[in-house]
Amino acid sequence: MTEFIQELFQTGLYKRSQGRITRQVTFGALFVTALLGYWRLMTSLISYGPAYHLGLPILLCAVSVWVAYRIVNLPAFADFLIAVEAEMNKVSWPTRRQLFRASAVVLFTIFVLAAVLYFFDAFWQWFFSILHIIS
Repeated sequence: MTEFIQELFQTGLYKRSQGRITRQVTFGALFVTALLGYWRLMTSLISYGPAYHLGLPILLCAVSVWVAYRIVNLPAFADFLIAVEAEMNKVSWPTRRQLFRASAVVLFTIFVLAAVLYFFDAFWQWFFSILHIIS
C-alpha cells in the first residue's frame, strides 16, 4: 500500500511514448466517471452554501485529475494499457460494407428469435388457458 501512495506523488511518466492513446482514453473515462459523481454531489449539497456546493466538488475534482493521471502511469497498469494498444493494432477491422452486412444479420436474427419466443409464449398461454391453469 505504501508503494501505491509513493507512486501517486511522483510526477514522471512511465514509458512516455508507448500506449499513449489507450492511456488518454482511460484517463478520460476515469475523469468523466468522477466528474459525473461530483456533479451529483454538487446537486445534493446545494442547500449547504457555496463553500460546500462548489468548493468541495472542485477540490475533489482536482484531486481526482491527479489520481487518474497517476493511475494510468502506474507501471503495472501502464504496461497493461501498452499491451492492450499493441493488441488493438493487430486487429483486422472490418470494412464498412462488412460491418453493415454483419449488423443486418444480427438484427434479423434478433427479430426472428423474438418472434419465435412470442409464438411460444402465445402457444403456452393458450394451452394453459384451455386447461384452466391460468385464466
